[in-house]
Parts: sequence; structure tokens; C-alpha cells
Amino acid sequence: MISRPLLEQLADFDTALLANTIGHIDPTPPEEWYMGGMIQSLTPTLGPTVGIAAICEVDSSTPGGEADIAEFYRQLDEFSRSEVPVVWVAKAVGSRPDHECILGDGMSKQLASVGCIGVITDGGVRDIDGLLTIPFAAYCRGPVIHHCALRIHTAGQAVEIGGIRIQTGDVIHANKEGVIKIPPGCIEQLPERAVAMRAFEHAVHMQLRRTDMDNDDKLKALAELKESHGFGICAD
Repeated sequence: MISRPLLEQLADFDTALLANTIGHIDPTPPEEWYMGGMIQSLTPTLGPTVGIAAICEVDSSTPGGEADIAEFYRQLDEFSRSEVPVVWVAKAVGSRPDHECILGDGMSKQLASVGCIGVITDGGVRDIDGLLTIPFAAYCRGPVIHHCALRIHTAGQAVEIGGIRIQTGDVIHANKEGVIKIPPGCIEQLPERAVAMRAFEHAVHMQLRRTDMDNDDKLKALAELKESHGFGICAD
């Protein structure tokens, strides 16, 4: 079971650094755990968002019909009992994808009050200034000004958002540069190895920017750093 202290440790790292670290210590193909650039942060000043995924499906764009948000309140009750931060992962399923507006600052305040720290959705979000005051992180396709009747339902299985599959219980790490889910096989060792990756990247970049070394000398220096830190060459 994922502990709060572990998630708090992971919050000390930016998402790209963790992605680089995962690429060196876990065999899971990267295309399975990093989201595409269509999912972007609308609250970039808030820093990393780290929590456990809780999934639902939301139709906020289909015309007509009645609102159905009983499941939202059931999830609020569930989140209030969680011992770790929750990230609300909302799959947009309405008939007009460009009109999906999953939540605003009102629903976000309800979610934040029970330990939910942010939303990840392939729909839209509104009330950005309000989200920042809560604070509540939002990762989505972009801002959308309004919605039709909200219908919120539990997803019975994994959903695809940003080109990867997310299921309940996945560990999410996100910041202004994007969203990843952390493969379970490496999560316990990830904080320690991320510290090493941070030092490794700093040492690598010091060499890459030098003007008094040719490419062969740089490659030799990077090979030595690779051996001393226990990583492959990571220069991005």
C-alpha cells in the first residue's frame, strides 16, 4: 500500500526528473506511463501534484437530459476516508468533446475539502483564478467556459487519457510540464534514485555546456559519470 510519507518524498522532485529516473530503473516502456502534450497544466504555479488516482466518467457536453451527480457525492465520501492524497481522473465521455467542462472552482472546493488535490481530464476546466486560491491543480485540454447538465459515473475499468491507461490506485505525478503515472515496480526506490539522478544530471549538464572540450572528451566524461552514478547518459 502506498504511504503518505512516500508521496510526500516524491513531491520534492519535478516530474521530468522522475520520468528520467524511471526510464533508467524500470523496464516499463515509457509510452505506457507518460501523457501526451494535449494534457496541460492550467495551474502551473502550484508545483508538483502527487496522489493516488480515483477514476470517474463525466458527460458535461451532451445537450438535453437531467443532471446526475450522485456518484460525485459518493466519491467525496470515499475520498474523505483516504489516508493519502487523491487525484480525480475524469474521463470525458460527452457527445461534444470540445465543449466538455468537467469542473470549476465550486466542485474543486468540495474535492479539496476531502483530500483531493487536483484533477486530470481530457475535457476542459474553468474558473482558473479560483482554482489557484484553493489551491487545486488542473491538468486538461484547456479552459472551457460552461457546460451542459453534468452526468458523473464511476468508471468500471481503466480509462485512457493523454494516450495512456489509468486505473484506480495508480500513483500520479504531474507538474507544469506534464503528467506521468509511476510504474509500481519502481516506486519504493524512486525517491533515493531520483536524488542520484538529480546529481547526475547536474554533473552531466556542466560538461555538456563546456566550450573547452570536444565531443570525444565530453563522451569520455559522460561515461565516467554514468559509471559513478549508476545511470545511462541522459542529456535532455
